[in-house]
Amino acid sequence: MTAATQNLSQPIRADGLVDLASGLRDLVRSQAADSERARTLTSDIVEAMWSSGLMSSFNPGAAGGVEPSFAEMIETWIEMAWQDGSFGWIGIANLPSAFAAATYLPDDGFAEVFSARSNRVTMGGQFFPNGQGIAVDGGYRLTGSWSFGSGTGHAEYVAAGFLPMVDGEMRWAGEGIPDMQVAIVPREQVVFKDGWHVQGLKGTGSYDYAIDDVFVPNCRTFALFTREPARGSSPATRMGMMPVTAAGHAAWALGVAKSMLDDVAELAETKFRMSDMAALATRPTFQKGLAHHVAAWRAARLLVLDAFGTAESAVAGGGELTPTLRADMRVAAVFATDTARECAEWAHLVAGTSAIREGSRLERAFRDIYTGTQHAFISEKVAIDAAQIWLGIVEDQFGL
Repeated sequence: MTAATQNLSQPIRADGLVDLASGLRDLVRSQAADSERARTLTSDIVEAMWSSGLMSSFNPGAAGGVEPSFAEMIETWIEMAWQDGSFGWIGIANLPSAFAAATYLPDDGFAEVFSARSNRVTMGGQFFPNGQGIAVDGGYRLTGSWSFGSGTGHAEYVAAGFLPMVDGEMRWAGEGIPDMQVAIVPREQVVFKDGWHVQGLKGTGSYDYAIDDVFVPNCRTFALFTREPARGSSPATRMGMMPVTAAGHAAWALGVAKSMLDDVAELAETKFRMSDMAALATRPTFQKGLAHHVAAWRAARLLVLDAFGTAESAVAGGGELTPTLRADMRVAAVFATDTARECAEWAHLVAGTSAIREGSRLERAFRDIYTGTQHAFISEKVAIDAAQIWLGIVEDQFGL
Protein backbone atom coordinates (compact mmCIF):
# COMPACT_ATOMS: atom_id res chain seq x y z
CA MET A 1 0.00 0.00 0.00
CA THR A 2 1.46 3.37 -0.98
CA ALA A 3 1.35 6.43 1.26
CA ALA A 4 -1.01 8.07 -1.22
CA THR A 5 -3.61 5.34 -0.73
CA GLN A 6 -3.13 4.61 2.96
CA ASN A 7 -6.41 4.30 4.88
CA LEU A 8 -6.77 7.24 7.23
CA SER A 9 -8.32 4.94 9.82
CA GLN A 10 -4.93 3.34 10.28
CA PRO A 11 -2.96 5.30 12.88
CA ILE A 12 0.29 6.85 11.78
CA ARG A 13 3.35 7.06 13.99
CA ALA A 14 5.67 10.00 14.43
CA ASP A 15 8.68 7.86 13.55
CA GLY A 16 7.01 6.95 10.27
CA LEU A 17 6.52 10.49 8.96
CA VAL A 18 9.56 10.41 6.70
CA ASP A 19 8.22 7.23 5.12
CA LEU A 20 4.86 8.92 4.52
CA ALA A 21 6.62 11.77 2.74
CA SER A 22 8.94 9.50 0.74
CA GLY A 23 5.91 7.53 -0.43
CA LEU A 24 4.88 10.60 -2.46
CA ARG A 25 8.16 10.82 -4.41
CA ASP A 26 6.89 9.51 -7.73
CA LEU A 27 3.76 11.68 -7.68
CA VAL A 28 5.58 14.85 -6.67
CA ARG A 29 8.28 14.39 -9.29
CA SER A 30 5.78 13.66 -12.06
CA GLN A 31 3.66 16.73 -11.23
CA ALA A 32 6.31 19.26 -10.22
CA ALA A 33 6.11 21.01 -13.59
CA ASP A 34 2.30 21.03 -13.41
CA SER A 35 2.45 22.73 -10.02
CA GLU A 36 4.78 25.38 -11.42
CA ARG A 37 2.48 26.07 -14.36
CA ALA A 38 -0.55 26.31 -12.07
CA ARG A 39 1.47 28.43 -9.60
CA THR A 40 0.07 26.28 -6.80
CA LEU A 41 0.40 22.64 -5.75
CA THR A 42 -1.66 20.25 -7.90
CA SER A 43 -4.87 18.89 -6.42
CA ASP A 44 -3.47 15.34 -6.77
CA ILE A 45 -0.53 16.15 -4.50
CA VAL A 46 -2.73 17.95 -1.97
CA GLU A 47 -5.11 14.99 -1.88
CA ALA A 48 -2.18 12.59 -1.46
CA MET A 49 -0.96 14.62 1.51
CA TRP A 50 -4.39 14.15 3.07
CA SER A 51 -4.93 10.50 2.18
CA SER A 52 -1.48 9.61 3.50
CA GLY A 53 -2.07 11.44 6.78
CA LEU A 54 0.86 13.76 6.14
CA MET A 55 -1.13 17.01 5.98
CA SER A 56 -2.40 16.84 9.57
CA SER A 57 0.49 14.85 11.03
CA PHE A 58 2.18 17.75 12.86
CA ASN A 59 -1.04 18.69 14.66
CA PRO A 60 -1.75 17.96 18.31
CA GLY A 61 -3.53 14.67 18.86
CA ALA A 62 -6.93 16.33 19.22
CA ALA A 63 -6.57 17.61 15.64
CA GLY A 64 -5.53 14.30 14.11
CA GLY A 65 -1.77 14.67 14.48
CA VAL A 66 0.97 12.63 16.11
CA GLU A 67 2.89 15.50 17.79
CA PRO A 68 6.31 14.63 16.32
CA SER A 69 9.63 15.60 17.85
CA PHE A 70 11.74 18.30 16.25
CA ALA A 71 14.05 15.66 14.78
CA GLU A 72 11.07 13.94 13.14
CA MET A 73 9.72 17.22 11.79
CA ILE A 74 13.12 18.27 10.45
CA GLU A 75 13.82 14.97 8.69
CA THR A 76 10.33 14.96 7.16
CA TRP A 77 10.79 18.49 5.83
CA ILE A 78 14.22 17.62 4.43
CA GLU A 79 12.67 14.71 2.54
CA MET A 80 9.86 16.86 1.16
CA ALA A 81 12.21 19.64 0.01
CA TRP A 82 14.59 17.05 -1.47
CA GLN A 83 11.75 15.88 -3.70
CA ASP A 84 10.83 19.38 -4.86
CA GLY A 85 11.34 22.87 -3.47
CA SER A 86 7.68 23.89 -3.81
CA PHE A 87 6.48 20.66 -2.18
CA GLY A 88 8.91 21.20 0.68
CA TRP A 89 7.81 24.82 1.07
CA ILE A 90 4.19 23.71 1.33
CA GLY A 91 5.39 21.40 4.10
CA ILE A 92 6.80 24.32 6.09
CA ALA A 93 3.74 26.48 5.34
CA ASN A 94 0.61 24.35 5.67
CA LEU A 95 1.80 21.97 8.38
CA PRO A 96 3.03 24.60 10.90
CA SER A 97 0.03 26.86 10.20
CA ALA A 98 -2.41 24.09 11.09
CA PHE A 99 -0.19 23.07 14.03
CA ALA A 100 -0.33 26.59 15.47
CA ALA A 101 -4.07 27.08 15.03
CA ALA A 102 -4.90 23.62 16.39
CA THR A 103 -2.60 24.13 19.36
CA TYR A 104 -3.38 27.70 20.41
CA LEU A 105 -6.96 28.50 19.38
CA PRO A 106 -9.46 28.70 22.26
CA ASP A 107 -11.83 25.76 22.56
CA ASP A 108 -14.74 27.42 20.74
CA GLY A 109 -12.51 28.38 17.82
CA PHE A 110 -10.99 24.91 17.67
CA ALA A 111 -14.45 23.35 17.56
CA GLU A 112 -15.54 25.69 14.76
CA VAL A 113 -12.45 25.29 12.62
CA PHE A 114 -11.23 21.74 13.30
CA SER A 115 -13.86 19.58 15.05
CA ALA A 116 -16.67 20.67 12.73
CA ARG A 117 -14.58 19.52 9.74
CA SER A 118 -13.33 16.27 11.25
CA ASN A 119 -9.87 17.90 11.44
CA ARG A 120 -9.55 18.09 7.64
CA VAL A 121 -8.36 21.69 7.59
CA THR A 122 -5.66 22.99 5.28
CA MET A 123 -4.27 26.30 6.43
CA GLY A 124 -1.77 28.81 5.05
CA GLY A 125 -1.09 32.51 5.21
CA GLN A 126 1.09 35.22 6.67
CA PHE A 127 1.46 35.51 10.44
CA PHE A 128 3.33 38.83 10.44
CA PRO A 129 0.99 41.56 11.79
CA ASN A 130 0.28 43.48 8.59
CA GLY A 131 -3.35 44.06 9.55
CA GLN A 132 -5.23 46.06 12.13
CA GLY A 133 -8.03 44.65 14.23
CA ILE A 134 -10.39 47.19 15.74
CA ALA A 135 -11.60 45.73 19.03
CA VAL A 136 -15.39 45.38 19.12
CA ASP A 137 -17.79 43.38 21.24
CA GLY A 138 -16.81 39.71 20.97
CA GLY A 139 -13.86 40.13 18.63
CA TYR A 140 -12.27 42.40 16.02
CA ARG A 141 -13.06 44.15 12.75
CA LEU A 142 -10.04 43.07 10.72
CA THR A 143 -8.58 45.00 7.77
CA GLY A 144 -5.20 44.61 6.08
CA SER A 145 -3.08 43.36 3.21
CA TRP A 146 -0.60 40.50 3.42
CA SER A 147 2.08 39.31 0.99
CA PHE A 148 3.50 35.85 0.34
CA GLY A 149 0.67 33.86 1.88
CA SER A 150 2.35 30.50 1.31
CA GLY A 151 0.04 27.56 0.81
CA THR A 152 -3.09 29.68 0.42
CA GLY A 153 -3.74 28.34 -3.08
CA HIS A 154 -5.49 25.31 -1.56
CA ALA A 155 -6.21 26.46 2.03
CA GLU A 156 -9.72 26.44 3.50
CA TYR A 157 -8.61 28.84 6.23
CA VAL A 158 -6.12 31.68 6.05
CA ALA A 159 -3.98 32.99 8.90
CA ALA A 160 -3.57 36.76 9.12
CA GLY A 161 -1.39 38.51 11.68
CA PHE A 162 -2.68 41.79 13.05
CA LEU A 163 -2.25 44.51 15.67
CA PRO A 164 -5.27 45.01 17.95
CA MET A 165 -6.52 48.60 18.17
CA VAL A 166 -8.54 49.80 21.17
CA ASP A 167 -10.13 53.26 20.97
CA GLY A 168 -7.76 54.14 18.16
CA GLU A 169 -4.65 53.14 20.10
CA MET A 170 -2.36 50.16 19.70
CA ARG A 171 -2.62 47.56 22.44
CA TRP A 172 0.62 46.60 24.17
CA ALA A 173 1.68 43.19 25.47
CA GLY A 174 4.51 44.58 27.58
CA GLU A 175 6.88 47.50 27.85
CA GLY A 176 7.80 48.45 24.30
CA ILE A 177 6.23 45.27 22.91
CA PRO A 178 3.02 45.60 20.86
CA ASP A 179 0.34 42.96 21.22
CA MET A 180 0.47 40.82 18.08
CA GLN A 181 -2.38 38.48 17.30
CA VAL A 182 -3.22 35.96 14.60
CA ALA A 183 -6.68 35.69 13.09
CA ILE A 184 -7.96 32.52 11.42
CA VAL A 185 -10.27 33.54 8.59
CA PRO A 186 -12.41 31.40 6.27
CA ARG A 187 -11.25 31.46 2.67
CA GLU A 188 -14.48 33.01 1.39
CA GLN A 189 -13.85 36.15 3.47
CA VAL A 190 -10.42 36.72 1.91
CA VAL A 191 -9.68 38.56 -1.36
CA PHE A 192 -6.75 36.99 -3.21
CA LYS A 193 -4.54 38.99 -5.56
CA ASP A 194 -2.88 37.54 -8.65
CA GLY A 195 0.68 38.45 -7.75
CA TRP A 196 2.51 35.12 -7.56
CA HIS A 197 4.71 35.47 -10.65
CA VAL A 198 8.19 34.69 -9.36
CA GLN A 199 11.59 33.16 -10.13
CA GLY A 200 11.35 30.13 -7.87
CA LEU A 201 8.94 28.30 -5.58
CA LYS A 202 6.39 28.83 -8.31
CA GLY A 203 4.20 25.93 -7.21
CA THR A 204 3.52 27.15 -3.68
CA GLY A 205 0.41 29.30 -4.21
CA SER A 206 1.97 32.03 -2.08
CA TYR A 207 -0.63 34.60 -3.01
CA ASP A 208 -0.97 38.16 -1.77
CA TYR A 209 -4.34 38.71 -0.11
CA ALA A 210 -6.47 41.32 1.59
CA ILE A 211 -9.22 41.39 4.20
CA ASP A 212 -11.57 44.35 4.42
CA ASP A 213 -13.51 45.03 7.62
CA VAL A 214 -14.27 41.39 8.38
CA PHE A 215 -15.49 40.43 11.85
CA VAL A 216 -13.30 37.81 13.52
CA PRO A 217 -14.51 36.46 16.88
CA ASN A 218 -12.06 36.26 19.75
CA CYS A 219 -12.28 32.47 19.62
CA ARG A 220 -10.59 32.47 16.19
CA THR A 221 -7.58 34.48 17.35
CA PHE A 222 -4.49 33.73 19.39
CA ALA A 223 -1.32 35.58 20.43
CA LEU A 224 1.52 35.31 17.92
CA PHE A 225 4.18 34.62 20.56
CA THR A 226 2.16 32.45 22.92
CA ARG A 227 3.72 29.35 24.42
CA GLU A 228 0.62 28.26 26.29
CA PRO A 229 -1.03 25.41 24.39
CA ALA A 230 -4.75 24.84 24.63
CA ARG A 231 -4.14 21.25 23.51
CA GLY A 232 -1.21 18.95 22.77
CA SER A 233 1.47 17.64 25.11
CA SER A 234 4.68 17.63 23.07
CA PRO A 235 7.49 20.06 23.98
CA ALA A 236 6.97 21.80 20.62
CA THR A 237 3.51 22.95 21.72
CA ARG A 238 5.12 24.70 24.71
CA MET A 239 7.81 26.36 22.60
CA GLY A 240 5.62 28.53 20.39
CA MET A 241 5.59 29.18 16.67
CA MET A 242 9.05 30.69 16.26
CA PRO A 243 11.08 27.49 16.84
CA VAL A 244 8.81 25.43 14.61
CA THR A 245 9.04 28.06 11.86
CA ALA A 246 12.83 28.28 12.21
CA ALA A 247 13.21 24.50 12.07
CA GLY A 248 11.12 24.48 8.92
CA HIS A 249 13.24 27.06 7.12
CA ALA A 250 16.46 25.26 8.06
CA ALA A 251 15.17 21.87 6.98
CA TRP A 252 13.76 23.22 3.72
CA ALA A 253 17.07 24.75 2.67
CA LEU A 254 18.94 21.57 3.63
CA GLY A 255 16.53 19.44 1.62
CA VAL A 256 16.81 21.49 -1.57
CA ALA A 257 20.62 21.65 -1.27
CA LYS A 258 20.79 17.88 -0.73
CA SER A 259 18.82 17.29 -3.92
CA MET A 260 21.37 19.33 -5.86
CA LEU A 261 24.36 17.60 -4.28
CA ASP A 262 22.83 14.19 -4.96
CA ASP A 263 21.92 15.09 -8.53
CA VAL A 264 25.32 16.54 -9.39
CA ALA A 265 27.10 13.49 -7.90
CA GLU A 266 25.00 11.24 -10.14
CA LEU A 267 25.51 13.50 -13.14
CA ALA A 268 29.28 13.55 -12.64
CA GLU A 269 29.59 9.89 -13.60
CA THR A 270 28.58 10.64 -17.19
CA LYS A 271 29.27 14.38 -17.46
CA PHE A 272 32.06 15.45 -19.85
CA ARG A 273 32.91 19.13 -20.11
CA MET A 274 33.88 20.56 -23.49
CA SER A 275 37.48 19.67 -24.47
CA ASP A 276 37.79 17.37 -21.46
CA MET A 277 38.28 13.63 -22.12
CA ALA A 278 37.63 12.61 -18.50
CA ALA A 279 34.27 12.38 -16.77
CA LEU A 280 33.59 15.05 -14.16
CA ALA A 281 33.62 12.45 -11.38
CA THR A 282 37.29 11.66 -12.08
CA ARG A 283 38.51 15.24 -11.71
CA PRO A 284 40.30 15.87 -8.38
CA THR A 285 38.90 19.39 -8.15
CA PHE A 286 35.37 18.02 -8.38
CA GLN A 287 36.14 15.30 -5.84
CA LYS A 288 37.52 17.83 -3.36
CA GLY A 289 34.58 20.16 -3.91
CA LEU A 290 32.08 17.37 -3.42
CA ALA A 291 33.77 16.22 -0.21
CA HIS A 292 33.85 19.76 1.16
CA HIS A 293 30.23 20.59 0.41
CA VAL A 294 28.79 17.26 1.51
CA ALA A 295 30.71 17.62 4.77
CA ALA A 296 29.46 21.21 5.18
CA TRP A 297 25.88 20.03 4.56
CA ARG A 298 26.20 17.24 7.11
CA ALA A 299 27.66 19.62 9.69
CA ALA A 300 24.83 22.10 9.18
CA ARG A 301 22.23 19.36 9.58
CA LEU A 302 23.84 18.14 12.79
CA LEU A 303 23.94 21.69 14.17
CA VAL A 304 20.24 22.10 13.48
CA LEU A 305 19.36 18.77 15.11
CA ASP A 306 21.52 19.61 18.11
CA ALA A 307 20.20 23.14 18.67
CA PHE A 308 16.55 22.20 18.37
CA GLY A 309 16.98 18.92 20.22
CA THR A 310 18.74 20.64 23.14
CA ALA A 311 15.98 23.23 23.50
CA GLU A 312 13.31 20.55 23.17
CA SER A 313 14.94 18.43 25.89
CA ALA A 314 15.11 21.41 28.22
CA VAL A 315 11.41 22.14 27.82
CA ALA A 316 10.49 18.44 28.07
CA GLY A 317 12.28 18.36 31.41
CA GLY A 318 10.28 21.29 32.72
CA GLY A 319 12.95 23.88 32.05
CA GLU A 320 12.56 27.36 30.62
CA LEU A 321 12.96 28.14 26.94
CA THR A 322 15.66 30.70 27.66
CA PRO A 323 16.70 33.54 25.35
CA THR A 324 19.99 31.71 24.76
CA LEU A 325 18.25 28.51 23.67
CA ARG A 326 16.02 30.50 21.33
CA ALA A 327 19.04 32.34 19.93
CA ASP A 328 20.84 29.03 19.39
CA MET A 329 17.96 27.66 17.33
CA ARG A 330 17.61 30.76 15.19
CA VAL A 331 21.34 30.95 14.47
CA ALA A 332 21.37 27.27 13.53
CA ALA A 333 18.59 27.97 11.01
CA VAL A 334 20.47 30.94 9.53
CA PHE A 335 23.72 28.96 9.32
CA ALA A 336 22.00 25.98 7.70
CA THR A 337 20.39 28.26 5.15
CA ASP A 338 23.67 30.00 4.30
CA THR A 339 25.46 26.65 4.03
CA ALA A 340 22.73 25.18 1.85
CA ARG A 341 22.89 28.15 -0.50
CA GLU A 342 26.68 27.73 -0.83
CA CYS A 343 26.25 24.01 -1.59
CA ALA A 344 23.62 24.79 -4.20
CA GLU A 345 25.79 27.42 -5.86
CA TRP A 346 28.70 24.98 -6.12
CA ALA A 347 26.49 22.19 -7.49
CA HIS A 348 25.02 24.51 -10.09
CA LEU A 349 28.45 25.70 -11.20
CA VAL A 350 30.06 22.29 -11.59
CA ALA A 351 26.99 20.88 -13.39
CA GLY A 352 27.65 23.32 -16.21
CA THR A 353 25.02 23.55 -18.91
CA SER A 354 23.17 20.55 -17.48
CA ALA A 355 21.94 22.84 -14.70
CA ILE A 356 20.34 25.39 -17.01
CA ARG A 357 18.00 23.07 -18.89
CA GLU A 358 14.38 23.92 -18.10
CA GLY A 359 12.51 21.11 -16.42
CA SER A 360 15.47 19.45 -14.71
CA ARG A 361 15.40 19.15 -10.94
CA LEU A 362 18.78 20.91 -10.77
CA GLU A 363 17.47 23.92 -12.62
CA ARG A 364 14.28 24.11 -10.58
CA ALA A 365 16.09 23.60 -7.26
CA PHE A 366 18.56 26.38 -8.05
CA ARG A 367 15.72 28.82 -8.68
CA ASP A 368 13.95 27.63 -5.56
CA ILE A 369 16.93 27.96 -3.22
CA TYR A 370 17.61 31.53 -4.28
CA THR A 371 13.95 32.41 -3.81
CA GLY A 372 13.40 30.69 -0.48
CA THR A 373 16.58 32.04 1.11
CA GLN A 374 15.37 35.61 0.58
CA HIS A 375 12.94 35.14 3.47
CA ALA A 376 13.34 37.63 6.33
CA PHE A 377 13.01 34.85 8.90
CA ILE A 378 16.54 33.64 8.18
CA SER A 379 18.14 37.02 7.39
CA GLU A 380 21.39 38.40 8.79
CA LYS A 381 19.39 40.50 11.28
CA VAL A 382 18.35 37.29 13.01
CA ALA A 383 22.00 36.31 13.49
CA ILE A 384 22.82 39.79 14.79
CA ASP A 385 19.92 39.70 17.27
CA ALA A 386 21.04 36.29 18.51
CA ALA A 387 24.68 37.34 18.85
CA GLN A 388 23.64 40.30 20.98
CA ILE A 389 22.09 37.85 23.43
CA TRP A 390 25.24 35.71 23.47
CA LEU A 391 27.36 38.81 24.09
CA GLY A 392 25.13 40.09 26.88
CA ILE A 393 24.40 43.32 25.02
CA VAL A 394 20.69 42.66 25.45
CA GLU A 395 18.88 40.32 27.80
CA ASP A 396 16.34 39.15 25.23
CA GLN A 397 14.97 39.71 21.73
CA PHE A 398 11.27 38.95 21.92
CA GLY A 399 11.03 38.21 18.19
CA LEU A 400 13.45 35.28 18.29
